[in-house]
Amino acid sequence: MPGKKLIVPLVVFAALLAAVPSFAMTSAEETYKAEVEPICKINTQANEKILKGVHQLVKAGKLGPASKKVFAAARALKRTRSELLAVPQPPEDSARLTKWLGYVKDEVVLFETLGRKLKAGEKTQAQKMVLRLKSTAERANNTVLDFEFRYCRFQPSKFI
Repeated sequence: MPGKKLIVPLVVFAALLAAVPSFAMTSAEETYKAEVEPICKINTQANEKILKGVHQLVKAGKLGPASKKVFAAARALKRTRSELLAVPQPPEDSARLTKWLGYVKDEVVLFETLGRKLKAGEKTQAQKMVLRLKSTAERANNTVLDFEFRYCRFQPSKFI
């Protein structure tokens, strides 16, 4: 009798465990990640060079040179986005990845707006753009959290 009492809970536990969806990446997701991570890595490395010292330039009131760097970062991100759009997406994640790439497009626009604000000497407005940029990057990263990107996680706070 004691064996029967143990078997029933084990069967129920096994049935519940089988019903829980797997959170592991599929091979299509892994393939997509393997294709986009090198693209994002190049962009991240470029941003490290391009945006180096922007924060100090803004602090020192040198908004013109800072704006040039921000515009260069916007061009690099725009180029990266076009390369990411060319990578075939897994059909089951197409909606999520399209949303993510939409956020990346928003980030490009925010970088360009930030560059214009800096060029015009509007430091306070530029700070607002930085906050919007950080917020948009966070939403983009949350959209593709399951992919566990390393380089495709956009982190403007590292640079600005």
